[in-house]
Amino acid sequence: MAVNASSNEPQHKTPSALPFVAPCRSLPAAAPLRWLARGWQDLRRAPRVSLIYGAVIVLLSWLVTGIGLKFGSYWAALVLLSGFVFIAPVLAIGLYSISRQLQQGVQPTLSRTLQELRQTLGMAMVFAIGLLVVFLLWARAGSMVHVFFPVHANPDWSQLATFLAIGSVIGSIFAGLTFLFSAFSLPMICERDTDAVTAIVTSVNAVLRNKRAMVVWVMLIVGLTALGFATALLGLGLVIPLLGHATWHGYQETIDASAWPLNALK
Repeated sequence: MAVNASSNEPQHKTPSALPFVAPCRSLPAAAPLRWLARGWQDLRRAPRVSLIYGAVIVLLSWLVTGIGLKFGSYWAALVLLSGFVFIAPVLAIGLYSISRQLQQGVQPTLSRTLQELRQTLGMAMVFAIGLLVVFLLWARAGSMVHVFFPVHANPDWSQLATFLAIGSVIGSIFAGLTFLFSAFSLPMICERDTDAVTAIVTSVNAVLRNKRAMVVWVMLIVGLTALGFATALLGLGLVIPLLGHATWHGYQETIDASAWPLNALK
């Protein structure tokens, strides 16, 4: 359902009168490039808070890698790091808050961002539990692939290629589901007084109605995240804030959530 992006925000409806899904706008394929440009502007306007957030992500990444190497293997570390795909949307809520503060003319601070995180914590945790279930299913599926295609110390390359191909296909399915659910839902939860189900259905609807733009967006996310991993995870300190801010602007351009009341900035 397409809506006019310049429409004024109407008076808020009672909960029983709210629609089941927020309408979405039709996007050109190049729209994600515009989101990245605006995300970069937010990063430059609030570098200290954004980069502190990014530094925390890097430290968490190193911690997860260390746990995987200490109690498992390189494969265990890789699986745990891949799990960031499933929890990154929840971790980015603080970045959505920073962009929202900038949008409303408020100078972002770490304390104000943490206050907003507490405000949306309940709904975010519901969402996080759902993503955790998806992650656990993915981990179980990955372990089953490892059972049928064990990788030995000196693996046969054809066997290794088959293992990686099947694992990639399975991982892509679960990652695709995560993207469907989280592309626009968490920014909506951050900004509006809504429930997780409505936000998730809104996200799925918007992604399916804008397939070309979403393919471009996924390619940008994968490419930038790969660069972050290729720099011994240090690059994630810049990549994650950039993608978080860009996601906020993608939500603002795509979703018309004006029927739901705003969450007040503290």
